[in-house]
Amino acid sequence: MMYKVSIDKEELAVLPLIQFEGEIMLVESKEDYLSSIEYLARQKLLGFDTETRPAFKKGVVYEVALLQLATKDRAFLFRLNKIGLPNGLKNILENPDIEKIGVAIRDDIKGLQKLSNFNPGGFVELQDHVKDYGILDFSLKKLSAIVLGYRISKAQQVTNWEALELSEAQQIYAATDAWVSHRIYESLNQQ
Repeated sequence: MMYKVSIDKEELAVLPLIQFEGEIMLVESKEDYLSSIEYLARQKLLGFDTETRPAFKKGVVYEVALLQLATKDRAFLFRLNKIGLPNGLKNILENPDIEKIGVAIRDDIKGLQKLSNFNPGGFVELQDHVKDYGILDFSLKKLSAIVLGYRISKAQQVTNWEALELSEAQQIYAATDAWVSHRIYESLNQQ
């Protein structure tokens, strides 16, 4: 299948909106953590993303607050600001046999390594991967449109990811970002 090289704002605007509709697991306790790690460790392919509280002042930088890992039908949102980056999670991030797919992952990985050092393994940068298909637009929003024919909402991007409670809209946004990377990669590899 031939993909468009890029897509403009007008074309993007008319595409139907897509969002994650599977099960969202918010991981903020030890119990949630243990069951989710067990499940994730058995996967071969995970969508990957992180969220950090936006800083609106020069010189203010926050740590990664949320790590999202998604399968086809389940998304796990790890509240790192509450649970840190435990060893089981680091094992998944280091495991070369579990592909972790994301966009602009270098900064995400660096942010996670500030919380706890690990050697990343099995990461796939979607921006590099799509070049093999002649695609030259690299934002997740545009990749979703070009490969899947759907647009994703970025409305929650600059919300507070360290909030006491994450809103339903924040959870769906975070889950969608990781899940759509998974979908794009699967779709490309089925060609």
